[in-house]
Amino acid sequence: MEETPLYVGKAKELYPIEGSKNFRVHYLDQATALNGQKKDQIAGKGQLNNAITSLIFEDLTNQDIENHFVKKLNDTDQVVQSMTMIPLECVVRNVATGSIVKRLGIEEKTEFEEPVIEFFYKNDDLDDPMINESHISLLKLLSPEQVNEIKEKVRQLNDRLVTLFAKANIRLVDFKVEYGFNENGEIILADEISPDTCRLWDMDTGESLDKDIYRKDLGEIVPIYEEVYRRLKSI
Repeated sequence: MEETPLYVGKAKELYPIEGSKNFRVHYLDQATALNGQKKDQIAGKGQLNNAITSLIFEDLTNQDIENHFVKKLNDTDQVVQSMTMIPLECVVRNVATGSIVKRLGIEEKTEFEEPVIEFFYKNDDLDDPMINESHISLLKLLSPEQVNEIKEKVRQLNDRLVTLFAKANIRLVDFKVEYGFNENGEIILADEISPDTCRLWDMDTGESLDKDIYRKDLGEIVPIYEEVYRRLKSI
């Protein structure tokens, strides 16, 4: 009997695990860009995102950064804790590129003295608009104290990820993550961390090692993701 997913996203599906409070995340061989306007099936992509995310979350757990990851189950699946997700994407920027350059007229590749933190409201009908802390309060998504807690957590996360990727000779330009409430009501890191959700540049050449390769039609992403995995695995 074919399982019915509880949730189907652009790159992942979520399934219940019988007799457990945890869930199974299945990574799809699907690439999307431009908020789903561009979409393709790419063999091997799901396996690589699962492998990379699993490696990173294992490192975060070892660094006492709380997250929903339980274990890697197989090539394309992992087990995660049950979460009540907060409908916000938290974007952290270390270097100016992409939309912030267009919005604020900042010169491309400007290094920020402090990471820039932005919030986006996860709502497909509204095209995931950027929102501020007043909007978050207005929509009753989080209290001001909870927003500050997430900002502190994501700064800590950024510090660790910058260090981790640097060991692999990769520059962490920016990334997006999501948080949620676990069964104890605590806010912890969830979702994935992979070349799908990060901008990664080779420290020597400045070449992209992330989904921008697909987004900008610069080549095949599987060899790029394989290189990211190889470097992370080696450290």
